[in-house]
Amino acid sequence: MTADLPKTPLAHKPGGYLGLGNYSSLGTFWRYLRGAAGAGRRVSPVRGDSPDTCRRRISGYTVPGAGFLLDTVPLDRELTEGFETHPALLAYLSGDPGPLREELNAHYALHTDFVLALTARRELIVRPEFEFRPSDGAASLPAGLTLRGRRMSKDEIGVLLSRACGV
Repeated sequence: MTADLPKTPLAHKPGGYLGLGNYSSLGTFWRYLRGAAGAGRRVSPVRGDSPDTCRRRISGYTVPGAGFLLDTVPLDRELTEGFETHPALLAYLSGDPGPLREELNAHYALHTDFVLALTARRELIVRPEFEFRPSDGAASLPAGLTLRGRRMSKDEIGVLLSRACGV
């Protein structure tokens, strides 16, 4: 049962990862991987890692109706550099984020990718990636517009990871 699961922890915590818990075990790491696979998520090794390394990418979990999780700082920068005309974006630029959030809630979903790992110091770590993508054919925002999820706290990321993994 555990023959195909990774058993070699990372030597150290790489940059960009968030600590989810100290004194974790292989059993905890495996529980997340099994739960993710059971919930229909894609669980794959990270490119460049050996199959036995305790680091996996978990992808395929989406959060519909998450317009309030939009990271507005990169959006402001992108709209300042390259102006796009869309009624929701024009309202956003004039100070009203409501129409943009409604558009995101109606036609976009927040797609999540988590890179989950276990270190030799028994720390369970994660690197989350969040991006809004169209969820239906009625999405009308410009295709080249990058819509990222905002930075989240350790607890919020833990909840999203648990839901993604069915734990």
